[in-house]
Amino acid sequence: MKIFPAIDLYDKKAVRLFKGDYNQMTVYSEKPWEVAISFEKQGAKYIHVVDLEGARLGTTPNIEIVKKIAEETSLFLEIGGGIRDIQTVKKYLENGANRVILGTSAVTNEEFLKEALSLYGEKIAVGADVKDGYIAIKGWIEKSQYSLEEFLSKMQMLGVKTVICTDISKDGAMKGTNLELYKALSQKYSLDIVASGGVSTIDDIKALRGMNIYGAIIGKAYYTGAIDLKEAIEVAK
Repeated sequence: MKIFPAIDLYDKKAVRLFKGDYNQMTVYSEKPWEVAISFEKQGAKYIHVVDLEGARLGTTPNIEIVKKIAEETSLFLEIGGGIRDIQTVKKYLENGANRVILGTSAVTNEEFLKEALSLYGEKIAVGADVKDGYIAIKGWIEKSQYSLEEFLSKMQMLGVKTVICTDISKDGAMKGTNLELYKALSQKYSLDIVASGGVSTIDDIKALRGMNIYGAIIGKAYYTGAIDLKEAIEVAK
């Protein structure tokens, strides 16, 4: 199982939100690339980056930070947050990203998703953010008409390879991740599923690894010291 330590970007800083709430933001570093370098020094091979401003605005205000992380490390870099057109996908891939995550746009604009998949294939991942069994969109503010199962079945049919599945109720809450959900998804779909939201202990990592989940994102648990990244990477193997 792959471990994706996470950096959320806002105003060119590394931050974390509590349950997606922009009013509950903690700044962890003024130099996010230094955080990424520290991930690599602890054995990380992958990094999950979210542009929180981009998610709100549909622009790329932190692209220079993404580029610097790509230049300063050899980490496999995936980026999400407000990616709504092919130009933005192209811009990120040309500036060092290895994979681009489509969130709201994958739910609301199927033609764009199909175009991105036809041009970039496995370099396109999809974010499935779950709230009360339904896919949430627009920075988790709105609920879409899709249940999680309907959405994942559709993504599989369209040829999506990787899905980052976040249980919003668990995100940043440090109460453990939704193991039942990931177990069910791993058994039902042939997608590469990345578990996100509430991965807060080494036991979470062990349990997810036992389900043959493709990857797990570690966010707040790393920053608060609840999970030792080096240990998590070893356990995930």
